[in-house]
Amino acid sequence: MGLLYALESIRTPVLDKIMSVITLLGGELFFMVIAVAVFWCVSKREGYYLMIVGFFGTVINQFLKILCCVPRPWVKDPGFTIVESARAEATGYSFPSGHTQNAVATYGGMARYTNKTWLRVLLIVLAVLVAFSRMYLGVHTPLDVGVSFVVAAALVMLVYPLMEEADRRPAVLTRTIAVMAACSGLFVGYLYLRGDTGATAEDTANYVSALENAWKLTGATLGMLIANIADRKYVRFETQAVWWAQLIKLAVGFGLLLAIRAGLKAPLIALLGGSAAIAGGVRYLLVVLFAGCVWPLTFWWFGRLGRR
Repeated sequence: MGLLYALESIRTPVLDKIMSVITLLGGELFFMVIAVAVFWCVSKREGYYLMIVGFFGTVINQFLKILCCVPRPWVKDPGFTIVESARAEATGYSFPSGHTQNAVATYGGMARYTNKTWLRVLLIVLAVLVAFSRMYLGVHTPLDVGVSFVVAAALVMLVYPLMEEADRRPAVLTRTIAVMAACSGLFVGYLYLRGDTGATAEDTANYVSALENAWKLTGATLGMLIANIADRKYVRFETQAVWWAQLIKLAVGFGLLLAIRAGLKAPLIALLGGSAAIAGGVRYLLVVLFAGCVWPLTFWWFGRLGRR
């Protein structure tokens, strides 16, 4: 808290805006954009790598949050103020930092994959800036950020050899995704067995947030497993296309993906009797199936654009 108070003392309106923009680079939406863009337009292998690092890191992150129940800095110390624009994204318990985990998994994973030194440096700087922004904005302590940074960096290094093995034996990738889905399902089971043990409204809200995230992870990893099997056996899409066809592919496909993600939320909650958590799992299952199975069926056509 001493460091957070020191950062609070140097805040300015301009710095607040800059850090608010930087912190968005560690959000779920940016992770989706980058992972999907790589998966559709650059390399399926690298796309799977980023998603596996991201999903494993998120499961660990969410489990530690609900296990340790560390309150946010402004809850721990009511005299401390945060940058208000960051409050909406600061859901769940404080430890560890989800934005930092996302940033290191995404930009660290890309840095591990590329051989260009300048790009590696840029990507690592981005990850560090996102981690710093969480402390500057007052929504995480150095411990929250530091543990997430270490866990995500370890996953970046540990998963990479696994992807090299998957190049030789594609079934390794399928089994890895199956393990991810199983871990997500076990996390859902753990939360139901644990129940809402919180004594305050804040604890209940954090438990509900963890349950919703667990169902989303389960839906997403199941969708990823089905998509991987379908691609190996039937779809076998290629990522290559001319640059302007890639832009069209990405813009239209991601627009449809976001429409599914947003448009199905209310209907699924109503259909499932008001259960927002289970509805989130079904919604993310459908989103990932669209990204991994449905939209790639059009890639042969995009690949033909611009050819003589």
